[in-house]
Amino acid sequence: MTERAALRDLAVAIYTVNRHAKTAPDNRPLYQLKKQSIDKLLQSGDAEKVGLHFVENPRFSKQHSTVLVRCGDFLFHTLPEKEDFAKLPHLGEQDMQFRNPQERMSLKAARDLLTAFTGGAGEKPVQAAPKPQLQKKKRVTNTDSFRSSYLDGKR
Repeated sequence: MTERAALRDLAVAIYTVNRHAKTAPDNRPLYQLKKQSIDKLLQSGDAEKVGLHFVENPRFSKQHSTVLVRCGDFLFHTLPEKEDFAKLPHLGEQDMQFRNPQERMSLKAARDLLTAFTGGAGEKPVQAAPKPQLQKKKRVTNTDSFRSSYLDGKR
């Protein structure tokens, strides 16, 4: 596999993990895996920080920014570090016309690829939450202790 194809597979895996993290009930492990992967790509020079963007829906009405990272044909947002505000240009609002290419990869394959790429540091296995056990309702049967004169026709 060429280096360019391997980089594209990593970008598709990050894209898949990011897409699933947005709807996952417990998204922390997925976002952690995304961050570790992007940090390693930035260190190796396979990804680059482009600039800062305002967050579209700020929490608690406090405007803040994210870092735009380019990895091949894909763009991702990560949390900024202190020196990013001094080094990177601020690009303002996000361009809503741009979308990452639509790619398909299973979440398991993406997680396995990124875990192998990052060395599995800090990766905790995702466990399903235990289901609460429901108590069985006791069935009421027609016994001598529960008789109704209305049903027997006696008045």
